[in-house]
Amino acid sequence: MPQITIFIISDSSGETALTVAQTAVSQFPTVQASYQRFPFIQTDSILDGILNLAKKQRAMIFHTLVNATLSKKVREFATANQLQQFDCIQPAMTVMRDATGLTPEGVPGLVHNLNDTYFDRIAAMEFAVTYDDGKDPTGLLKADIVILGVSRTSKTPLSLFLANRNLRVANLPLGPTTQLPDELWQVDPKRIFGLTNKPESLRKIRQERMISYGLPADSAYSDTKKISEELDYAQKIYKKIGCLVIDVSNKSIEETATLIMESVDYDLIPHSLTD
Repeated sequence: MPQITIFIISDSSGETALTVAQTAVSQFPTVQASYQRFPFIQTDSILDGILNLAKKQRAMIFHTLVNATLSKKVREFATANQLQQFDCIQPAMTVMRDATGLTPEGVPGLVHNLNDTYFDRIAAMEFAVTYDDGKDPTGLLKADIVILGVSRTSKTPLSLFLANRNLRVANLPLGPTTQLPDELWQVDPKRIFGLTNKPESLRKIRQERMISYGLPADSAYSDTKKISEELDYAQKIYKKIGCLVIDVSNKSIEETATLIMESVDYDLIPHSLTD
């Protein structure tokens, strides 16, 4: 199996370059990649040290440096030392400059400025934690989006992902023995999304969960028949509500979140990324 080392160099957090690198690597399933992230790099001296380390390790470089001089240094160093590099930001800035006729600020971290959008996102994250897993049913009435699903259908990570998109999300677990709160029936069905899965896929997820707790994999919790009963019950609730149902089997959190964001009626949402 081919092994590569990838350096992530950025004048901010490096999330963008890391995502680009991981997306590219995912298309090569036989490649084993190790990532080293170097965030908040804004001086020549520190960059020089990182580049020399990259040369020593024969690393591939993915970088987001809005400072044109630093970015050029990476490109020239890589060429001179026969290293592979990919500039994740300068080409995009060039396109924007050519389209608008404006000159980029060249200031690191502007996308992370502490503006109103940033604080809205923090509030959305706090909301998702407060109203996770049906802790407080009053959150269903305050939420932009309500997510329903049986256990282990990724309600919590999906809620947090959507919160990072400035959406206030409450989620509620479903099961034949659970009592549905009255508040659920007061929420507009267009703001409710029901998650489902295939019984066999859900069984494997629950078995792994039991093993992580140091418990036997096979139990009532991971029994296929019981799981099918739970999913059938959830489908009946979804039909009664009239909400959109999403099968999360073989879908990433990002894919499911995208389906929700494309389907939601933002005119019905008081606290969202449309603010």
